[in-house]
Amino acid sequence: MIRDSRAVRVAWILVCTLPVLAQWDKLGEKIAQLGKKLPVTEIRLRTDPPGARVRPLETLVIQVLAYGQNGEEKVRLRRTGAALHVKEPEGGWLSKPFAFQGKDEEKFFDESGSRAWNIFAEASGQFVIKDSFLYTAPEKPGKYHVQAELEGKQAEIEIEVSQSAPSRKKPEAVNFPPYPSRDDPYRPLVEHYAPFLAQETWFEPKADIPCRFDYDGDWHGDNNWDNLETGSSQAFVHYAVMETETHWFLVYNVFHARDYSDRCVLGTCHENDNEGIILTIRKDGSPYGRLEVMETLAHNNVYSVTNNPRIRPGAHTIDGGIEFYQETHPAVFIESGGHGIYGTLLPQSRYSLAQDQFLDGTGITFIYKGVPERPRHANDRLVGYDLVPIEREWWPKAQEGKWDARTFDEYFLYEPFGDRPALSFRIGGAFYGRKEAANKARPFWGWHDSATLKRKILAVGQWGLDPAYAVSRNLRFPADEPFSLDYVYNPYLGIDRRPQRPAASAAPSLSAPAAAGEIEIEAEVDGTVDILIQGDAVRFEVQSGQPVARQQARFGAPLPARPGLALTLRKLAGRGRATLLEQPSPANNFTARIRVEDPRGGADFYRLLVTWGP
Repeated sequence: MIRDSRAVRVAWILVCTLPVLAQWDKLGEKIAQLGKKLPVTEIRLRTDPPGARVRPLETLVIQVLAYGQNGEEKVRLRRTGAALHVKEPEGGWLSKPFAFQGKDEEKFFDESGSRAWNIFAEASGQFVIKDSFLYTAPEKPGKYHVQAELEGKQAEIEIEVSQSAPSRKKPEAVNFPPYPSRDDPYRPLVEHYAPFLAQETWFEPKADIPCRFDYDGDWHGDNNWDNLETGSSQAFVHYAVMETETHWFLVYNVFHARDYSDRCVLGTCHENDNEGIILTIRKDGSPYGRLEVMETLAHNNVYSVTNNPRIRPGAHTIDGGIEFYQETHPAVFIESGGHGIYGTLLPQSRYSLAQDQFLDGTGITFIYKGVPERPRHANDRLVGYDLVPIEREWWPKAQEGKWDARTFDEYFLYEPFGDRPALSFRIGGAFYGRKEAANKARPFWGWHDSATLKRKILAVGQWGLDPAYAVSRNLRFPADEPFSLDYVYNPYLGIDRRPQRPAASAAPSLSAPAAAGEIEIEAEVDGTVDILIQGDAVRFEVQSGQPVARQQARFGAPLPARPGLALTLRKLAGRGRATLLEQPSPANNFTARIRVEDPRGGADFYRLLVTWGP
């Protein structure tokens, strides 16, 4: 029986009245202040796994252990705030601190003088002290030294980086080719403004890599948490496009397999995560127009930043300006763990574009390259990502009754405010997830902004499905500059009134859409590459030489799964030889195989045309 009733009441009141998770640390400090705080007399460093050996570019945990004296007895103290650094300039990287995720065998001393602290820790289910750091080893083997300081006490540990150290990484079971751009006339526009992503990393850096929803090779959302280690770490961003008479609206969805924390309580962690960015681009007669507004989503709150000083606040304040990478790519900071997105000039950003530095620890920067690259380590730079069209990959699976995989859940009828276009069918409002918390991640048509939803300005899904109306309510545009709310193109609301290809298609791309019964393929080849065509997908298999670059394909129609189909191959460009090795047949699951051989040094650009009869 617990006799300290005052301590019980204090702890119970604090736990029950907790408004937000961020208050746990502050409450823990208040409870600790009920008693006398012992001074730190010694600190030690230990690694998890033990042994202080790690492979190049892999990781291990360094924990700071703090001790004090209770009379003659040496006791373990709960302490946070240690400062760590690697002595050698090229000796690796350290994440921001986190609560140790393993099991602490040593019993912590109760400094409070009552049972309040222990009751609080038990009620929260977590230790609130952030005494651990993720160390990422450099590429060069050797011995490196990490120093720590806490309340005037210092400690140092030597870490051996060696190829012979046991690997902690599991082989990935999935590999994706670059996504074929197909006949999307908006693709050049989407590529032109593809954002620069400054993604902070923490103690699960693979969970901080933006990926495909099917990164593990299937469309089931309730195994994405468990498949993190073996799923693909290739970087992808999903996109959607809408158009009015005056503007283009580009929606970029940044999907992660896990939303994680060092304290998974009160539903703070969950399977799947999908935050986003919406760009408002004025059509000014130039091929790509002029970016006016960037809005970002962070935990059901929308932040608005502008590139036009004449725009004024509306339902939202203007949170700042837009910072650009290489003139056209708006730069955003993405939190580790929870993955909220902010413009890099906002106070919430912990990344400096000018210094190319994550201010609190480690992170990876991603840029659009049209190739889905894998980060080499938790502090990598300029990793390439590819773009995946939501209209093709997510939207056909979203309507209730149209898809049988566990991809979406919480189907709802989109009912916008403001007498705006609605939908007559129910759509999946959340990605299907069960681990840690159910259905917490939402596609862009399930997003909401807490402020405008509460005031009944924008309904659930309206910020993403009706971006023209949403941004016109969030902000006020100059009266002398036209702003149309009538869509020329919005496939998610069933609108397509385009008389011709949009102006953005003037950007370099394949010369014209492929006709029915033909497929046009482009690629930069240096060596020997097999091109496999099946249905409406193209894959590239490098037999020798360098990876394929600048790949894209346009389909007049999918390759038919029809016995006896005879294909014809024409090489339209390229110095080497292109050969049709296999016709599609039931024996190869109706897959055509083309071999391109470029024996000379350096790469060359190839354009191939595959045709077939009726």
